[in-house]
Amino acid sequence: MLELKDVDFVRDGKLLLSGVSLTVGPGERWALLGPNGAGKSTLLGLCGAVTHPTRGTVEILGRRLGTVDIRTLRESIGHVNPRHPVRSPLSIRDVVLTGLTGTIERMPRWQPTAAQEQRADELIDLLGIGALAAAPWTTISQGERGRALIARALISDPQLLLLDEPSTGLDVAAREQLLETLDHIHTTHSHLAWLLVTHHLEELPTCTTHAALLREGHILSAGLAEDVLTTPLITRTFTHPIQITHHAGRWTATTHRQQPQ
Repeated sequence: MLELKDVDFVRDGKLLLSGVSLTVGPGERWALLGPNGAGKSTLLGLCGAVTHPTRGTVEILGRRLGTVDIRTLRESIGHVNPRHPVRSPLSIRDVVLTGLTGTIERMPRWQPTAAQEQRADELIDLLGIGALAAAPWTTISQGERGRALIARALISDPQLLLLDEPSTGLDVAAREQLLETLDHIHTTHSHLAWLLVTHHLEELPTCTTHAALLREGHILSAGLAEDVLTTPLITRTFTHPIQITHHAGRWTATTHRQQPQ
């Protein structure tokens, strides 16, 4: 589904990613964690065919960046970006429908079919914002926008889903509802692979299978979640003593304090 080999990425003379290799298989649900400035958003941009590597190769759904029409490729990728740059007062339904065209605004003279409109409404309901389907984008909360963007990403039935901090702006109850929704999406779309970026282990759904830890543009560890999301590796990634607890499929992180002798 996704393979990066020895990827470097340079912007304005600065090396943002160095020697990154990562392979995501069908149905795998990856968490990508690291401190601010680690390169998580840069890596997600490569995985979403938004940018190209400076060196190395990126293959998405079996097609290599630089040798394929990226617009066609993006149609098979669902990308949830909290900085989605909508400026006009589109309704939530309209924003979700733009996932079919891969555009920010509604395309001129393009009209969705009745089946597409029904699918949009089904996804809006699934994400718990059905009552707001006609609400203007400019008036809804950040949390509501985040859920609408997940619906937008799913409407094209993608093979790969990229989630960039999808819990941003959500209160505790809304976050838990979102995580339950992601677990439900796993059961209804078992073929779907995803990469979820977050700063907080508490924001990982129980269906998370794999994890990668990124620091200063390097991947420190990648593999099965239970092998990677550990106290020593998270402590090393964030350069702070962090105690990791895993219970009932969920992770929590607290400061690890040594007991006095």
